[in-house]
Amino acid sequence: MMIHVLAYVALIVAVNVAFSVVPMLPLPGGGFFPPVALLVGFVFIARDFVQRAAGHRVLWAMLAGTGISYVLADPFVATASAVAFAISELVDWAVYTGTRRPLSDRILLSSAIGTPVDTAIFLSMIGAFGWAGFVAMTASKMMGALAVWMTLRRRAR
Repeated sequence: MMIHVLAYVALIVAVNVAFSVVPMLPLPGGGFFPPVALLVGFVFIARDFVQRAAGHRVLWAMLAGTGISYVLADPFVATASAVAFAISELVDWAVYTGTRRPLSDRILLSSAIGTPVDTAIFLSMIGAFGWAGFVAMTASKMMGALAVWMTLRRRAR
């Protein structure tokens, strides 16, 4: 269990540091797309698996990852990421916790609600919100959730 928690914290930190160093791409139609967003969807999924193993102690892991990110990443990006991440992860946690569905469904539902929240807050806080960027970033984050959902559904059959 501890290895999963540490991997989750490391993933949070890695994504937040990457947002500080990987440039965002401008999109036609407004906004920007950070290529790092492709990895962010897996943070939500990792949180679901850690919560399954560690229960509500996952909140401490979220706090640790956010705190370490603030120290290691660009403070402006880290603040926006920390606020967006904290709010969206709490939303994701609440949906995952309150839903009594199979694991695959909880992963998909909690990601579908938490991902747009994270995207809207983050892009707004860094001054890069645009509808094209919002849609592209949300869709890229959901690809990971959909892939895990499909894999788990197949295994359940």
